[in-house]
Amino acid sequence: MSVIALLIYLTGLVLAFGVRTLTAWRATGDTRFRRPDTRLFTAAWWGTGLFVLALLLGLAAPLAVIATGSDSPPLAGWSGIVVMAAGLLLVLAAQTGMGDSWRIGVQENEHTELVIGGLFALARNPIFTGMAAVLIGLALAVPGILSAAALFALVAGIQVQVRLVEEPYLLRTHGAAYRAYAARTGRFVPLLGRLAPTDDTEETR
Repeated sequence: MSVIALLIYLTGLVLAFGVRTLTAWRATGDTRFRRPDTRLFTAAWWGTGLFVLALLLGLAAPLAVIATGSDSPPLAGWSGIVVMAAGLLLVLAAQTGMGDSWRIGVQENEHTELVIGGLFALARNPIFTGMAAVLIGLALAVPGILSAAALFALVAGIQVQVRLVEEPYLLRTHGAAYRAYAARTGRFVPLLGRLAPTDDTEETR
């Protein structure tokens, strides 16, 4: 089980980051990677740091289980594998749905098209939702401190990145269009985390 989980995890890293970045670079000469703010203790610094930590812990979790030979029970293990695979498919589909607007990170002076169709009509951040599903599945497939810590770090990093970096940027860049979109569309899942139409910081639920 842990070997399968590791293979799915590595496949996700290669496809979602490596292949996607290489494809963008070959098509446009731009990797679509935007260097985060590296000043200590800024929101972008925390978001990036927690995200990288989550990726490393997620990689270490199945390796540790392989090394000790302590696989999870079959039902939980296979349930986790299915959730991991579904999460990866969601990540890849959402990246494709973003088209030319796909980026890793934000750049203040950059203005891309606001994507609100497809999966983005259901949730504003389906890529992050898919990533969280991958690590939820990993925690089921290879339960332990490392997989739990990976999930915690990812959720914390996503919350910081989305709430304190990306949403303020999108409100500054797209103004009323993003405000209206965020008022009707949930942050990570349908309906939950919608922004109030008249207040950028207050949520309806």
